Amino acid sequence: MTAATPAAEAVEEFLRKWVASGDEAYSAYGAFRSVLEKLEDPSSRTQARVFLSDLQKRVDDSDECLNKYHFRIQDVVLDQYEGYQGRKKLTMMVIPSIFIPEDWSFTFYEGLNRHPDSILKDKTVAELGCGNGWITIAIAEKWLPSKACWLVVLCHVYGLDINPRAIKISWINLYLNALDEIGQPIYDAEKKTLLDRVEFHESDLLAYCRDHDIQLERIVGCIPLILNPNPDAMSKIITENASEEFLYSLSNYCALQGFVEDQFGLGLIARAVEEGIGVIKPSGIMIFNMGGRLGQGVCKRLFERRGFRVDKLWQTKILQASELLFASDTDISALVEIEKNSPHRFEFFMGLSGDLPICARTAWAYGKAGGRISHALSVYSYQLRQPNQVKKIFEFLKNGFHEISSSLDLSFEDDSVADEKIPFLAYLASVLKERSFFPYEPPAGSKRFRNLIADFMKKYHHILLNADNVVVFPSRAVAIENALRLFSPRLAIVDECLTRHLPKQWLTSLTIRGTDTENSSDHELTVIEAPRQSDLMVELIKKLRPQVVISGIGDFEAVTSSAFVHLLDVTREVGSRLFLDISDHCELSSLPSSNGVLKYLAGNVLPSHAVVICGLVKNQVIVFHYTGHLTVMLLQEEISVFSDQAIRWVSRFVLSGFLLAFCSYLWKPNSSLQVYSDLEVAFVISEEEALFKALSKTVEVLEGTTALISQNYYGCLFHELLAFQLAQRRTHKERDCEKAKSTEMIGFSRSAISVLNSAELSITETPNSGLIHMDVD
Repeated sequence: MTAATPAAEAVEEFLRKWVASGDEAYSAYGAFRSVLEKLEDPSSRTQARVFLSDLQKRVDDSDECLNKYHFRIQDVVLDQYEGYQGRKKLTMMVIPSIFIPEDWSFTFYEGLNRHPDSILKDKTVAELGCGNGWITIAIAEKWLPSKACWLVVLCHVYGLDINPRAIKISWINLYLNALDEIGQPIYDAEKKTLLDRVEFHESDLLAYCRDHDIQLERIVGCIPLILNPNPDAMSKIITENASEEFLYSLSNYCALQGFVEDQFGLGLIARAVEEGIGVIKPSGIMIFNMGGRLGQGVCKRLFERRGFRVDKLWQTKILQASELLFASDTDISALVEIEKNSPHRFEFFMGLSGDLPICARTAWAYGKAGGRISHALSVYSYQLRQPNQVKKIFEFLKNGFHEISSSLDLSFEDDSVADEKIPFLAYLASVLKERSFFPYEPPAGSKRFRNLIADFMKKYHHILLNADNVVVFPSRAVAIENALRLFSPRLAIVDECLTRHLPKQWLTSLTIRGTDTENSSDHELTVIEAPRQSDLMVELIKKLRPQVVISGIGDFEAVTSSAFVHLLDVTREVGSRLFLDISDHCELSSLPSSNGVLKYLAGNVLPSHAVVICGLVKNQVIVFHYTGHLTVMLLQEEISVFSDQAIRWVSRFVLSGFLLAFCSYLWKPNSSLQVYSDLEVAFVISEEEALFKALSKTVEVLEGTTALISQNYYGCLFHELLAFQLAQRRTHKERDCEKAKSTEMIGFSRSAISVLNSAELSITETPNSGLIHMDVD
């Protein structure tokens, strides 16, 4: 009988240590740690790799080997098609305390292969829950990311797992495939080995990348769904000598993750996604396996509500093993309970050939009776639709606003809506990150917002205005009513399209005689409705000689300034103040259409008796790419999303710094193609200083203030249209002043003057005033 060689004796001694059952084998596991230490040491690396070759020859890759020795070494075949030039297989060691390669991981790798090579080639990649590391190593083998180039880290593959034993085994597997059977390096076409491309680290999801400031280009993961999470599982100390059962449960992350998706077993994936937003580059892509038991809609929504575009790469069906059908972490009875208490239905199939889904309750009963249950297994690719803005939002929310992130919804059926809402939320997040409150703004409106309006008029319509020519109102209706209350005329003619919100008694009074110009508050205000046609309006003005005229302008008359000039002339002749509404013709766009009123103002100073009103009330966003710059166009569409009460509630609480109230109302799913209609803002243009001050005071006395949420929202739109333009590039010609003096005009009513002069809030503050306003909503 031939005597055993020293190498063979070493293998037999190693195997005897692993015959012990359960965690009594932990001391034997120490032998693998010893092997890893030798692999990490260049002086003993060759000897250790040869030992692993002898060990693989001694044992097979059967389940019997796994049960007897608590490990096995198996081959994972990689070649997919004829002519494949890469490595045909990987040699991998597995142990019971980590996931063994199965349908889930094989399907996931198939999904990765569905991508073009350019998606993963030469990219910095992290695999979450890498297990024994086979997918991490396969990515590095096929797509060749370099670990470093000229001492500068360019791209790399990181295998991350919370299970410390998984990381140790992954490193061993890396050496198994980086070196051949006699311990020599295996070089690829770039003269590098897998050791130059791959690292494994113990990490709770992406903690390692976050702590080491690693920006990733791709995040991939085959993360399980936990249908019956155990809140106590993570309370134990995670150590390398923990029980095999506990370390295996770490692969499931059995603890609740604090997300609304916990109820569907998706909490772990939800946390991975939100952590990924913080470390992935703006052009980065995430690729995840998703079990189809929950239904495709639930799986997709997890990502869509966090601002991702979703693309399905691959789908197949896998059988749910009967012994797992009622296991503690995959027991579908939890899904039966969810179905019982909600309209949601989960998706299972009867066998692999079933086409029509059955619900969890039917699957549970069918499985109990011995039937074979399958479910879909899909691989999805995810990319942020507004990466920089979404990153800002989540960066803000992670600092004490986790509950809000659970109700966040950035999913939109139409890209144009997303392109308006998401930048606004990002701007708001950046503002609130710097300060927990909004500063008090003057009654005329935020100085920043008024400057943006003036700059927009200057750059797009060549109208020389400044912030002191613009007064901001909560809405067009408020601006119109406040103007009427300020002057309190005996008779006003108002465009029939603009009378909807006026007090009923004004519209029913018939007192139209005695329309002199005396300032008086001892009379009843009468409003006469007029059609929106300039010749008919002019005829009424000449006959009735009202003190105030509030008119719109028809579509066919808005292109030129003729109708506006005619109204200016006739109101000047009869001594009427003119308020002209251009809301239906004011277009926030980098390519605004022709507007006769704004054409006139580009060459003429607005007469003292005239005011222009513009309500941003019928706007919907469409995004264009114009000369490489992002611009925003608002089309004329009636829109409706929130109630007035909701917006007032939101505004009041946000002004007090309570973002939760804001988010709970603002971040709701929107199924239409419309935007925040109730975030209405109107502005009034006047070049008469006294009228500017009086209108500012009426806002403060009658309304308090215009909601800063609304001003910031529209401010973002104006900013988008102005930000790409070069400052001071265009010169503007001087405008002509009014040539004819108007007749005597109605002044402010005595009651209005009395109120405005005595109101406590009507004060003039210097810039950077230290006054604290305790009574502002």
